[in-house]
Amino acid sequence: MDLKDLAKAVSNIALQAGEEILKVYAKEADFQIEHKKDDSPLTKADQNANQVICESLASLSVQYPIISEENKQIPYEIRKDYHRYWLVDPLDGTKEFIKRNGEFTVNIALVENQKVILGVVYAPILEEMYWAVKGEGAYLMQGDEERRLHANVFNQSDKGLKVVCSRSHLNEATQAIINGLNEAEKVAKGSSLKFLIMAKGEAHIYPRLGPTMEWDTAAAQIILEEAGGQVINEETKKPLTYNKENLLNPYFIAYGDLQQ
Repeated sequence: MDLKDLAKAVSNIALQAGEEILKVYAKEADFQIEHKKDDSPLTKADQNANQVICESLASLSVQYPIISEENKQIPYEIRKDYHRYWLVDPLDGTKEFIKRNGEFTVNIALVENQKVILGVVYAPILEEMYWAVKGEGAYLMQGDEERRLHANVFNQSDKGLKVVCSRSHLNEATQAIINGLNEAEKVAKGSSLKFLIMAKGEAHIYPRLGPTMEWDTAAAQIILEEAGGQVINEETKKPLTYNKENLLNPYFIAYGDLQQ
């Protein structure tokens, strides 16, 4: 299957997952909040969306293994041999979901040889469908309208840059980066929407000097990259890669269209 056709099929799957999430979102009493071993929250919406995504991906004409936040994790000895696989976060921003602020997404990525080649992110409350395929650009679909996305062109010395930060996490190291910019303006946003507002040209920098997992970033990374941005490992200064032995991401900084 052509990757652009596959992206359309995956967009439909993300839409169905979003519908399941909204069914739970409409009835706060049905959230059924549990806590995982790392104390992060898990709701009925996470589980329902995960079931829809995994079953739907398994029914596609092309078959790849699935790594999902909500599935039992596959040992590295097995997954290290994956050539292509799906990387899924069925509900990114569970804390925002519980707060009912609408800033949560469905993330589905296709990874090939440690690099993302296709990404779909759906924001159910906003009814915004984002998708990108390697080398084909990044797009936003709203209703029947689709437009290509372009990150903001900027220099790091520019005055008044918009720096995206998490609603739930802001540490001293991140604040130090913000302080080093020229009268930067903080923009708080939840989930992978932090990458997407940059892909739309509405912000410039997103420093994440704290823990994230591979499924949190993969789909949104390729959307930002195809819009002209980049997501850089803070230590190696190279793009984030995937299917590492430890699925925890290194600290990173995401940029719009930064001019050197």
